[in-house]
Amino acid sequence: MSAPSVPSAGTHADTRRVELAITGMTCASCAARIERKLNRLDGVTASVNYATENARVDHPASVGVDDLVATVEKLGYGATVPTPADTSPADDRPGPGDADVLRTRLLVSLALTLPVVVLAMVPAWQFTSWQWLSAILAAPVVVWGGQDFHRAAWTNLRHGAASMDTLVSVGTLAALGWSFYALFLGGAGMPGMTHGLSLTAAGGPDAIYLEAASAVTTFVLAGRFFEARAKRRAGDALRALLDLGAKDVAVRRDGHEERIPVDRLVLGDEFVVRPGDTVATDGVVVEGRSAVDASAMTGESVPVDVGPGDRVSGATVAVGGRLVVRATAVGADTRLARIARRVEEAQNGKAEVQRLADRVSGVFVPVVIALSLGTLAVWLLLGAGASAAFTAAVAVLIIACPCALGLATPTALMVGTGRGAQLGILLRGPEVLESTRRVDTVVLDKTGTVTTGEMALVGVTPLAGVDEDELLRRAGALEDALTHPVARAVADAARERLPELGGVLPAAVDVAARDGLGVRGTVEGRTVVVGRTRLLDAEDVAVDPGLADAVARVEARGATPVAVAWADEAGVLTARGVLAVADTVRATSADAIAALHGMGLRTVLLTGDHETVARAVADEVGIDTVIAGVLPEEKAEEVARLQSEGAVVAMVGDGVNDAAALARADLGLAMGTGSDAAIEAGDLTLVRGDLRVVPDALRLARRTLGTIKGNLFWAFAYNVAALPLAAFGLLNPMIAGAAMAFSSVFVVGNSLRLRRFTPRGGAR
Repeated sequence: MSAPSVPSAGTHADTRRVELAITGMTCASCAARIERKLNRLDGVTASVNYATENARVDHPASVGVDDLVATVEKLGYGATVPTPADTSPADDRPGPGDADVLRTRLLVSLALTLPVVVLAMVPAWQFTSWQWLSAILAAPVVVWGGQDFHRAAWTNLRHGAASMDTLVSVGTLAALGWSFYALFLGGAGMPGMTHGLSLTAAGGPDAIYLEAASAVTTFVLAGRFFEARAKRRAGDALRALLDLGAKDVAVRRDGHEERIPVDRLVLGDEFVVRPGDTVATDGVVVEGRSAVDASAMTGESVPVDVGPGDRVSGATVAVGGRLVVRATAVGADTRLARIARRVEEAQNGKAEVQRLADRVSGVFVPVVIALSLGTLAVWLLLGAGASAAFTAAVAVLIIACPCALGLATPTALMVGTGRGAQLGILLRGPEVLESTRRVDTVVLDKTGTVTTGEMALVGVTPLAGVDEDELLRRAGALEDALTHPVARAVADAARERLPELGGVLPAAVDVAARDGLGVRGTVEGRTVVVGRTRLLDAEDVAVDPGLADAVARVEARGATPVAVAWADEAGVLTARGVLAVADTVRATSADAIAALHGMGLRTVLLTGDHETVARAVADEVGIDTVIAGVLPEEKAEEVARLQSEGAVVAMVGDGVNDAAALARADLGLAMGTGSDAAIEAGDLTLVRGDLRVVPDALRLARRTLGTIKGNLFWAFAYNVAALPLAAFGLLNPMIAGAAMAFSSVFVVGNSLRLRRFTPRGGAR
């Protein structure tokens, strides 16, 4: 129970963070009460989530975990520190709220309640002494079926507090107690007594409320059961994510394979992945080639080919050949673990809109009890009779359950973030949702975000009398001797476009690289020069008049010109043509920008590249504004400048040089294919490098926020409308109980609609 906690990011060096699993909570006011008590401890900041049954606590070293647990237990609830192996969401924990326990109790209570309600509703069926049969059937429903409510109410009473269970327990026991009083001491027990069901607080001195007591208990049990089942469904996405990982793995040790549990893998282990196997953990391929299906983690529907030197993530599936992978991360450091952790953190947090609901729930129950007593007193003073006054007071107690308020935000967050995880969209926390609603400008980094970040040959322009294949073959052969990105692009294109070479380029000898300019060497017995036009000048190359025009055309399209020259039979170096190399635009970028424009957002390209190159990329994909020639340290300043002009900025980036800008923006969206620094600085992480996920992420976040606000509106509206009706005697307690249960089920059901969120872009 006193497992050590770790320092939390972004907190004081002496502050630690611990996650506590809370048991015994039955409504939002329970969560608010625990949160208030923890926050009163010196230096402690706590957030308690009713839906996930978790508490996230930042505490100083002077306040130990045992102190936190003891504080919660003093309030009558349970608290434990989940072990590392306990990765199940909170609603899987056994306890009074477990769906299986609730189902049994609900079914038995329903079977006993139905005849009680039917007899009360149909006077013609009220045989002699029917009321005593109703009492025999209703008593176990209220006492046994509602035992959790009574137990929680008693615990709260001992600690001088009240909760939703207090309202239900007092209301149902009062209705049962009044009924037994009327049966044993009043005239209700006389043979032949009959009465009809009233939807209001009307009733005579011998009225009994057995149908109200048993029906309210059954309705509340039904609401709890459907709520527990819906919460379990809301956590399905996270559970599915956690279940993706392999359970065992074939490790190569001492020259042979050994199958071991995946948790025994250590860094540096080499393990075998056969077709159909799940990759056990993050690593680098050392042998073999295969297509890898990452759809369950990233939403990418097309498998990606990998080979030696390529990175693979745990929980992806090999669908092609056999691979041997060297583990580079294990346990909590894997990509899957980090994704699951990010999802859980988002689900455990609270949006600003929920904090108002928490404050209301914290004071709601005492106010309702006071209102119920006031209703009783007013009705008695008006001479309406004890029975009618009692009925109205009980209806106030039962109708006022604040459970829907407590479920409004957490259930929507659980479903929304779970659906996002399935689509490769990770939300850092619920506070991010507010930012997505206000964003009006999307700033995009160029390299690695709008473009692939990889240089490629995009054009070949031979001069008069020069064969295009010969130009590409000799340039590719010379560039193949270098590792520069431009050189690799030329050499790879030569292999791909000249299949008659069988993937083998002519050998280059006497290769001499000129930093920043290009390279000179000998290919097929001819001196060849490849590089900038300045290198041709330095090598006294005879320049064809068409060379300058070809270079100008390449630059105009935003690509890098690479001039090629070689010697003729007389040994005279002559310009032969120009190659165009560029950082290629992602095939999906134009669709993504169109989708952002369709949402009414302005787009800005922010890059350190030359204005001409940046403008060419922006024109190709349809970006509105270009800010070019910006140094890495100036990107955050440009974001701040846009904000000073009134823009609410979302920044999309992937590199280390984007981290400051991502942090400075109102909303940071980090491409998951980028650097760890960028991912940590972002508010939203897009697991894969498809820009079309950006509008999907914004749409999902906005949809989740809209669902939360809709939930809160209906939860507040329900209480605002129902309480006066109950106080004025216009609601029978049984009807009030049904309405109260329905409100909680409605809120959870509304949240579950987020599971059907359909992406329009790159997500699955």
